[in-house]
Amino acid sequence: MTATAVRPGQDAPAPAPRPRGRGLRAALLAVIAVALVALGGGLAVGLGIGQDPAPTSDSVDAGFARDMALHHRQGVEMANLALERSTDPEVRQLAFDISSTQTNQAGRMEGWLSLWGLPRSGGEHMAWMGEGHAGHDASAMSGTDGALMPGMATEAELAELRSLSGTAFDVQFLRLMTRHHQGGFDMAVYAAEHASEPAVRTLGRSIADTQSAEVTTMVGMLTARGGTPLPAP
Repeated sequence: MTATAVRPGQDAPAPAPRPRGRGLRAALLAVIAVALVALGGGLAVGLGIGQDPAPTSDSVDAGFARDMALHHRQGVEMANLALERSTDPEVRQLAFDISSTQTNQAGRMEGWLSLWGLPRSGGEHMAWMGEGHAGHDASAMSGTDGALMPGMATEAELAELRSLSGTAFDVQFLRLMTRHHQGGFDMAVYAAEHASEPAVRTLGRSIADTQSAEVTTMVGMLTARGGTPLPAP
């Protein structure tokens, strides 16, 4: 295309704005996350949540919403890293699906907590699941929220993942995400069976079913790339 000539006395056309890259992307993700929290509260009203007495802070409903939202946030972090680092189309598609789904679900759960007038954090992880679950894996500490829940990556594992590239990155991402999904399965099933709110039970069952299917997919992807799964949590 021929450049447009600038006549004497005319100002040169302003250069096209450069893309903002990760900064804009991060801002958009933040806006979407806030919108999903609000949407979670709105959908809750439409589904009848909040019309009966709200779940208490130590209920299965509240505990699941807090812990699974936190669990999901790390899953989204790893998936977004794969979208930035991986060049494998199949890995990128999987990462996009996980990021989109878990961002949506975490927003819904945080919206419920807001509607119930409960904090998004606090209490012992998984205490709502009864004896034998509270404080699971207390020896492995996360950088921001105390004891890690089953399947969650440590800060050292996340740092290692960030240092990798190519097939090595894809394999380690699939290993960590497979274990991450496996770790959230028991929480989802317990919520599906014991939560008092129908919408919470439905979400728990959906998470269990979806992540079980994705584990099968990721194990196949690992095998195809010469990798093997980590031990299940």
